[in-house]
Amino acid sequence: MDLMQPVKNISTADDAKKDLNDWLPITQSRNAKWWYSAFHNVTAMVGAGVLGLSYAMSQLGWGPGAVVLILSWVITLYTLWQMVEMHEMVPGKRFDRYHELGQHAFGEKLGLWVVVPQQLMVEVGSSIVYMITGGKSLKKAHDTIWPDYKEIKLTYFIMIFSSVHFVISHLPSFNSITAVSLVAAVMSLSYSTIAWVVSWQKGVQPDVQYTSRASTNTGQMFDSFSALGDIAFAFAGHSVVLEIQATIPSTPGKPSKKPMWKGVVVAYLVVALCYLPVSFIGYWVFGNKVEDNILLSLEKPRWLVAAANLFVVIHVIGSYQVFAMPVFDMMEAFLVLKMKFQPGQPLRFITRILYVGLTMFVAMTFPFFGGLLSFFGGFAFAPTSYYLPCVMWLAVYKPKKFSLSWLANWICIILGFVLMVLAPIGALRQIILQARDFQFYS
Repeated sequence: MDLMQPVKNISTADDAKKDLNDWLPITQSRNAKWWYSAFHNVTAMVGAGVLGLSYAMSQLGWGPGAVVLILSWVITLYTLWQMVEMHEMVPGKRFDRYHELGQHAFGEKLGLWVVVPQQLMVEVGSSIVYMITGGKSLKKAHDTIWPDYKEIKLTYFIMIFSSVHFVISHLPSFNSITAVSLVAAVMSLSYSTIAWVVSWQKGVQPDVQYTSRASTNTGQMFDSFSALGDIAFAFAGHSVVLEIQATIPSTPGKPSKKPMWKGVVVAYLVVALCYLPVSFIGYWVFGNKVEDNILLSLEKPRWLVAAANLFVVIHVIGSYQVFAMPVFDMMEAFLVLKMKFQPGQPLRFITRILYVGLTMFVAMTFPFFGGLLSFFGGFAFAPTSYYLPCVMWLAVYKPKKFSLSWLANWICIILGFVLMVLAPIGALRQIILQARDFQFYS
């Protein structure tokens, strides 16, 4: 069937749905292998978040920081397993998108209102933060290689970074960005390793201190709240996990959850290899003077620091695409189903250009890396990664009261809710403090 044919001319609702799914980026191709899942999950998870973990440790301290980090790894791996299991919980049906699972758990209308706003905040928020991260890392690489060169505004580096996305955002489907994700995953392991190895070689700094960054009890409390959001941001893959699983083929004998889970486990091992050394060694070396992006704390060897920042740039190109693809899917589906546009390349070209332009504009206008990391991490990532899968599990499977499953899910829900409430409070304070001396488009 001609994919450019208007939806209104398709004979039945089922045919229309199939035809649209064959065109939309999430369901257009279902030939992914398990390692595709690993690439995409590493790219989605290990991004800007890992660079801020040492800073989060400096806000929480050794004990609380280690507990929150390890607990987050365990909880989000559990909730990720739940989502992989629920993808095909109804025989013969696949929940290819987060909101489809939400509609099954909460009802057609309520499911959309519960899931879609939070998922969009995660994905659009990530896109903005990755724009800022890409621009700042480009600037750091430039300033490291040419320290005596005339100062160039961060705004221009964000524009340079975004120019790549004006091109590659037109790749049609999730599977078509697999090579981008593979390169991005390799880069994440590379720059994380550089970050902790170079820190280790520098050794503990002469004036290192492990006391709180803030001088007042109130400041310490707000810093702790903000750190919770930074850590939550680092575990952000849940908002795209069903969309990643949708690209894997499935039959009754070989359901998609088996290769998907295999890829998730590999991805989480990579996450541990990246997160734990960067968090602990970065804090051990720099103490409470570590920057909110650890690579900014490293100065020598210059060529290696510049290379690490360029690796970050390459990685967040992939991360941006992984988080943007579900947004493209939602936008294109809405415009075709609700606004009655014809599916085709002109529609796809315009929507994606506008999206990249919007995220670039917001990133240039509000380049508060640390504050945005924490705000989006707490307000949006905590629900989608920490407790919303648990709420869906309880709603669908209804485990026996006080059973192990019931208790585990309620513990995750309570911890996730506390995280969602506290983290944005600290983040907003941090953004306000950063904004005092801020000049637009500097």
